[in-house]
Amino acid sequence: MTAAPNLVNAPEFTVSELSSALKRTVEDRFGHVRVRGEISGFRGPHSSGHCYFALKDESAKIEAVIWKFAHARMRFKPQEGLEVIATGKLTTYPNSSKYQIVIDSLEPAGVGALMALMEERKKKLAAEGLFDEARKQLLPWLPEVIGVVTSPTGAVIRDILHRLEDRFPRRVLVWPVKVQGDGSAEQVAAAIRGFNALPEGRIPRPDLLIVARGGGSLEDLWSFNEEIVVRAASESHIPLISAVGHETDITLIDFVADKRAPTPTAAAEMAVPVRSELFVEVQALARRTMVCWQRAQEARRNELRAAARALPAANELLAIPRQRLDHLAAGLPRGLKANTHAHFRRFAASSSRLTIGVLRGQIAHARQRLTASGERIALSARALLHRRRERFSGLEIRLKASKLANAKAQRNAIARDLERTHRLAERARRALETTLQRLEARVAHRSQLLSALSYRGVLARGFALVRDEHGHALHSAAAVGPNASLSIEFADGRVAATADANQPPATAMPESQPKPSREAKPAAAKRVTKPVDQGSLF
Repeated sequence: MTAAPNLVNAPEFTVSELSSALKRTVEDRFGHVRVRGEISGFRGPHSSGHCYFALKDESAKIEAVIWKFAHARMRFKPQEGLEVIATGKLTTYPNSSKYQIVIDSLEPAGVGALMALMEERKKKLAAEGLFDEARKQLLPWLPEVIGVVTSPTGAVIRDILHRLEDRFPRRVLVWPVKVQGDGSAEQVAAAIRGFNALPEGRIPRPDLLIVARGGGSLEDLWSFNEEIVVRAASESHIPLISAVGHETDITLIDFVADKRAPTPTAAAEMAVPVRSELFVEVQALARRTMVCWQRAQEARRNELRAAARALPAANELLAIPRQRLDHLAAGLPRGLKANTHAHFRRFAASSSRLTIGVLRGQIAHARQRLTASGERIALSARALLHRRRERFSGLEIRLKASKLANAKAQRNAIARDLERTHRLAERARRALETTLQRLEARVAHRSQLLSALSYRGVLARGFALVRDEHGHALHSAAAVGPNASLSIEFADGRVAATADANQPPATAMPESQPKPSREAKPAAAKRVTKPVDQGSLF
């Protein structure tokens, strides 16, 4: 008999209120948790970008969700069947009365999961052909500039610089990056692409790249297994040496690099030869070159001696040419005399033909030709001048006609433009009048709206506005203290008043109490009419 009143007095909850209370309890109790389990039911991100799946173990299962913005910044992405450690907060989903975990970060549970993920990623990239030997480039024999992508504070960069100094000093450009942790993979990929994108300028573009890091666990070296780093290394046009970890450490960048070094020191040894060995080799080559040159000179000297013994003597070679020269020298005076007599006979024959009469006839003939040519030139000049005058007269007539036609066309165009200007002016005047009418109507409408929204209209309907001694409007009786100075504004003026100290502040009265009479008025109220000085609310 006593249980029924207790059930009746128990508070009632709506379904939404009960769900909200459960949600607050779960979130307050499990605000931040780490859960280890196997991913189940993951089919990739939803069309909205969110991920929905479950975490399970041998005897239980919990729903999980990763929001779009959290999934975008995750270094480790969820995969079906992978054992992971999820970090997030526990909450409820009221629509299906179940609880779930909202995951903020995800990491593989143990080395076995990382190795499985690495093998799967390796198969995927190998299927795309990123590990093919045909893609790999030959290393330069002696690079002028070497780019190193590593941490600037570790021992790796010091080992590389020390080894290069011992073997063959070269110019080194260091791109400082994080080699483990969040954001390290993005920095390594950006460094590789940055070296490849260097333009010609003050900073030279490297001839060889070395991506280096010291030894560590698989988790420490995981940045070099990220897909963004592997793809950046495969896209590099500069030959690249990977020197990540120790000799037993294997990362995916080792398969795509043009050359893998077991240690950063070994990478420096692969990059440049030993300068002292080159000096010894050059000296040996110089000695061999000198010996070969001496042998070749001795062989040529022997060949010259043999050829000299086979040639005849100089007197024997010049005997016949000397005899021929003597014979021609003996016949030269007779040939000169015969040539002189022949030219003399030709000159004598020509002089016999040149007389005074012949010269005068030739001069007269030349004068006749000159006179005829002068007359022909004068006739041609007069004819040419006449043709030019006729042509200029025709051009003058055409020019006058064109000038008159052009002037007439210009007058017609000016008349058309003037008429168009008048039409446009009339249209502009009508448009201006229409616009002014619209603006005047809008101003009248806004004035009516202002009058309708003004609080003076409320005062005109019989209401009053109460202000305190500072001129601030009072909205409740609780804000009025005893003996407070008040200003009451009516539609026709303002009245000063003082609050009655004997009456308590006005409160909401129960319905059972009688309402005060309307005729009751404060005895201390005193009307003082003041001039109206009402400002605009706008």
